[in-house]
Amino acid sequence: MTRAIEFYRSALGKKVLMAASGVLLFGFVLIHMLGNLKLYQGPEKLNAYAGWLRELGAPALPHEGALWLARIVLLAAVVVHADAAWKLTLANRRARPVSYKKAERAVASYASRTMLIGGVIVAAFVIYHLLHLTLGTVHPGFDREDVYRNVVSGFQVPLVSLFYVVANLLLGMHLYHGLWSMFQTLGLNDSGREGWRRWFAILFAALITLGNVSFPLAVLLGAVS
Repeated sequence: MTRAIEFYRSALGKKVLMAASGVLLFGFVLIHMLGNLKLYQGPEKLNAYAGWLRELGAPALPHEGALWLARIVLLAAVVVHADAAWKLTLANRRARPVSYKKAERAVASYASRTMLIGGVIVAAFVIYHLLHLTLGTVHPGFDREDVYRNVVSGFQVPLVSLFYVVANLLLGMHLYHGLWSMFQTLGLNDSGREGWRRWFAILFAALITLGNVSFPLAVLLGAVS
């Protein structure tokens, strides 16, 4: 236990845990987006998929048991990821008390320089998303058994859809820089692999962003109703 605590307190330990929790979160956002594509197949397909998720693991697990286990694991991953990111940011600032020069700032990517604030906004978006389309707390007329109707009626509110679009654009930048940093942490940062690392990060982030942004836009434009 002592060694585990000492490892986490080290910069390397925080980076490794950030990468490990990041892999878990990257996998979740991909599966979540792919599952939500059933929105384009109509209410029967999306609601059937949602019902399957609720009964996953039955009869060994109770109704929604697997979903809540997944949510707990993901929440733990988010907490570890955010805590490690915050502490590494503070350590970097203490190690470099003088601000970057303009030339140095120009070298850093926009995604990199907005990583922390972007992460905070994405975290706020996740909380709102859970309250909006999972628990229905902030969704008037929420129907637990009709996921399709919840999505359509929720995204018919322009301000809500705009928030989703902006949050997912930030999520895309966060994913891009997170993947890039993860490859470096795992030691896959030699010059011979730089090309595929960059393209993989770009394509993965673009795939998630385009998929997620398409849902509110499809509802607003009347393609899904």
